[in-house]
Amino acid sequence: MSDIVTYEARGRIALITLNRPDARNAVNGDVAEAMEAAIDQMEGDDEIWVGVLQANTEGQKRPVFCAGADLKALNSGDGARLMTARGNFAGFVYRERKKPVVVAVDGLATAGGCEIVLAADLVVASTQSAFGLAEVKRNLVAGAGGLFRLPRAIGKAAAMEAILTGEPIPAQRAYELGLVSRLVEPGEATNEAIRLAEQIAESAPMAVWESRQVVLASQYEDDDTLKKMTNDAMGAVMASDDLKEGLTAFIEKRPPNWTGR
Repeated sequence: MSDIVTYEARGRIALITLNRPDARNAVNGDVAEAMEAAIDQMEGDDEIWVGVLQANTEGQKRPVFCAGADLKALNSGDGARLMTARGNFAGFVYRERKKPVVVAVDGLATAGGCEIVLAADLVVASTQSAFGLAEVKRNLVAGAGGLFRLPRAIGKAAAMEAILTGEPIPAQRAYELGLVSRLVEPGEATNEAIRLAEQIAESAPMAVWESRQVVLASQYEDDDTLKKMTNDAMGAVMASDDLKEGLTAFIEKRPPNWTGR
């Protein structure tokens, strides 16, 4: 794994870290490739059930989770490397995966950085964080999912204002609008994100993964498709080894020993 994106297994949790603080964790080709490799590692490890994504902000006077695309890379003609074949921007924003990712934000997430946040499943943020799509200030368009994911997350009116003005949304406001799941003090975002991931990992993994897919599809699929997806999810879970374990553990009044199979 590259040092520019680090990967650490902590029990059932994969801790993935954007590690380019000197460049405000901006995404260049190396970051995109390393992020895709980190997600590959998480998805391919049967012992990992949930991911946590954080950013190294050490040495930054104003903490930045991610400033988006590296404009120097774009200006040098290296922009195509910012997108991978499977994950698109940052190797992440359109990546298909079954395992949920909790993102820990302790600073500004702007432009493509905000789009990385929007591609995660749950957001834990500190009170010093902010979320913005500043592309219009540079005659650009938020092309990595922000234009449709932000309205889904916080509603059309609030999203339209943020998108057309390019002004960031403060963490407290983002929490009130529903973008942020848990709001914590500065320096505590990663710890809280890990706690949340550990809570998720206590649940039956297959049920978590199948439920996640239906929830995501509910944002754009019709009811008949969602009904079929729900029935398919129920069928997969009911046919798993973990079904009997869950029922037996409940009857025996003990914690279940999930296998993910």
